[in-house]
Amino acid sequence: MTRALPLLASRSWRRLLWPSLTTAVLLALAVGLAVWQVQRLAWKTALLAEIDRGEAAPAIPLPPDPRPFTKVRVSGTLRRDLAALYGIEVRSTVTGPVIGAFLLNPLERPGADPIIVNRGWVPTDAPRDAVPVQATVEGYVRAPERPILFGAADDPAARRFYALDPAAVGASLGLPQVAPFTLVALGRVPPGTFPDPAEALPRPPNNHLVYALTWFGLAVTLLVMFSIFVRRTVKTPPKASL
Repeated sequence: MTRALPLLASRSWRRLLWPSLTTAVLLALAVGLAVWQVQRLAWKTALLAEIDRGEAAPAIPLPPDPRPFTKVRVSGTLRRDLAALYGIEVRSTVTGPVIGAFLLNPLERPGADPIIVNRGWVPTDAPRDAVPVQATVEGYVRAPERPILFGAADDPAARRFYALDPAAVGASLGLPQVAPFTLVALGRVPPGTFPDPAEALPRPPNNHLVYALTWFGLAVTLLVMFSIFVRRTVKTPPKASL
């Protein structure tokens, strides 16, 4: 009898081997993802604080290498005769919902590369200005976008883009070299006036705390379930083999 007890115990622990290894892998994965979300939370919080500071600060002359979300002003020749459209967005107007996009024009500067300017939302069927003008644009710097996997494909021939990559936009407009960023115009216009520029800097969502708590909660749940499984396995003797 005394020799049978260690034998039963060893069989019980052997039954726990693979569940233990699986639980350890899943626990490491859940904790790792939770820690990663905590790190993302710190990064996103700092980014949002930087956006808040940039929005509150006055526009500065465009520096040689501006950081994203810096509010700047720059003067040059706004080539309204060269235009492309970016994205797609439906907005409510006095006449009902209207499909539109964001109007892109290059701003040429003496002795410097042109800047692709996102002037704001326009109805897709709105008439376009075709005469270049001297202009000073105030807005914020936006880093290039990359195409989204399984997203809508750009149509350079039609000058229709769904990823805001200034190099690609510039090439479609016949500009071999442009600034490596986009300038998103800021301002307010009367209702029904187009293009309708952005009124504030964008703020990406910050849900990383919820994600982190979710992964930590899953890790705790996994530990509780595994501990219950261990107690039941140890208390239940394995079936004797014939």
